[in-house]
Parts: sequence; structure tokens; C-alpha cells
Amino acid sequence: MALRLKSQWHKEEAVRSLEEIGGAIAFNAWRIAMDRAIILHGEKFIYESDQQRLAVISEYLIFQAQAVERMTHEQLELEERRTLITSLVLKMADHLENNSEDLLGPGDYKSPFIERFNQRSEKYSELGFTSDGPSYSFLRHLGFEIQQIMGASQDNRWVIDQVMDKDGPELYKQFERVVRSLFM
Repeated sequence: MALRLKSQWHKEEAVRSLEEIGGAIAFNAWRIAMDRAIILHGEKFIYESDQQRLAVISEYLIFQAQAVERMTHEQLELEERRTLITSLVLKMADHLENNSEDLLGPGDYKSPFIERFNQRSEKYSELGFTSDGPSYSFLRHLGFEIQQIMGASQDNRWVIDQVMDKDGPELYKQFERVVRSLFM
């Protein structure tokens, strides 16, 4: 079944704020991240818990936020990019918190996500990203972080390859179309 994404505005002629754009991108990023987590499971990788699955979804969200920052680098000034990324990450955190509360019960799920985003930003900033998308090292880092979450059990030891070679590039292709169409 194809994943339905919101890639067009209802009233195309209306001017959108960066906060609105960030919110729309976050909505789609959440759906794509969930879909990728489901695909990993369909490829016979094993989640030990819902908490582990949500951690994998978080890594996909962080990867997508990093991609948006890189994709908009040429189009937006520093302050504009900061506004967009802040609203994007806060909306992602809202989606994560709502879904985490449904699965795991009440708790603070936003703060750890934002903290993890900030930590990952340091590493991702050192990795290549071109107009064609994320570099091998950018994708490898995503795969590495997901492998750290999923562990190196016999069932999950090749998850890094799955993420680097297949899921990461496919996720980026889907996500890039959404960002470009919402931004243009």
C-alpha cells in the first residue's frame, strides 16, 4: 500500500509562514518515519519493545530534520532556517510525544528527543550532503544510530546495511519530493 503524504497546500496561492511549513513537513516526516519502521520489521528485523520502535522512528525524524536544514541552506538566511528547523523539530517532538503517551503512558518524551536532535546535529554537521542528497557517510550515520538502538543480535546485525543501502535512500527520495513541493 502506498503511503499518502500531504505534499500540496489546499489554497496554493496563500502565503505560508515558516512555522506552517515546518508543521506540514513534520506531519509528513512522522508518517515517513513510521512507515520506515514498519518496513524494517517487514524485512525481519526484530523490535524488542514499543520503546525501541519509537527510538528508531526518532532517528528517522532526526535524519529528516537534518536533511531539511541542508536542503534549505541555499534558499533561506540563517535566521529563517533556524525558525523553520525549530518549528519542524518542535512539531516532530509533539508527534512523538502524542504517540509515545498512547503506547507507553504519560511522560516527558519531548525533551529527550530535542536533546538527541541537538547531539546528532553536531555529528551530522560534519557529514556530506549535496544537491543530490545525503552522502554515504550521512546515510551510514543514520544506519549506525539505528543499529545502536536495535542491537547486534543475530536478527538485527545487518540493519545498518538495510538502512544505508535501501531504507535511507528511499526515505530521502520520498521526503525530498514532499519538502520541495511544500516549499515551492
